[in-house]
Amino acid sequence: MKISLKNKHAIVCGSTNGIGKATAFLLAKNGCELTLVARNQNKLDETCSQLNTENNQTHKTVCADFNHPNKLKKVISSYLDRMDKPIDVLINNSGGPPGGPLIDASEDEFRNAFERLLICNHIMAKAVYPRMREQGSGRIINIISTSVNQVIPGLGVSNTVRGSVAQWGKTLALELGVYGICVNNILPGYTVTDRLEDLAKSKAGDLGITTDEIKRNWADKTSLKRLGKPDEIANIILFLASKEASYVTGHNFSVDGGRSGA
Repeated sequence: MKISLKNKHAIVCGSTNGIGKATAFLLAKNGCELTLVARNQNKLDETCSQLNTENNQTHKTVCADFNHPNKLKKVISSYLDRMDKPIDVLINNSGGPPGGPLIDASEDEFRNAFERLLICNHIMAKAVYPRMREQGSGRIINIISTSVNQVIPGLGVSNTVRGSVAQWGKTLALELGVYGICVNNILPGYTVTDRLEDLAKSKAGDLGITTDEIKRNWADKTSLKRLGKPDEIANIILFLASKEASYVTGHNFSVDGGRSGA
């Protein structure tokens, strides 16, 4: 199957690291024009300069922090008001909250995670919805976590909030399908990213073992006996963003190497 996103425009959040960056590179390689959203302008500029432009795309950046929903709302609204192009794809993606036992979590940790992972997704979806509805098509793809299917020990707050994000996405799919807008959730497993490295260091410190031992343990929880790569997640996102996925909506797609057990 040859997928082309030529003459399409996508907004990719969390696009300067990990899965978001891999997704941005792959979409651009397949002809898509991108708006990159992240909180560090220097990283945005660096990533944007590396994107494929063989189809004469003009890629842009928006500097916004998902830790500040009200500012995000103003920034993205202002940007879209100035933009005269369709919006075909929205990739909602943001780093998760710190790890730790659920019982030790403060109320503010839940509030902060809920705002970053759900409220900001909702702000982005509401921002792109009018144009998608007007053109009668669109894709909203939410990068969440395999914890939606099976909780991950030591990620109490993340497990809790990720589940609510998945239900939000599936509900949105029911409501927006009539307008030709497909909404799907990606559930990555243990994927080699900066966040995974941070979690490995934290867990290794708690258990008094090395980060390599932690990673081997995680890999052993998968059928493939290895950690995932950001590109492997991006490949599924590319398909869901394409016209070939026009009859796929309301699903949770696990991309976790066959994760089993805790």
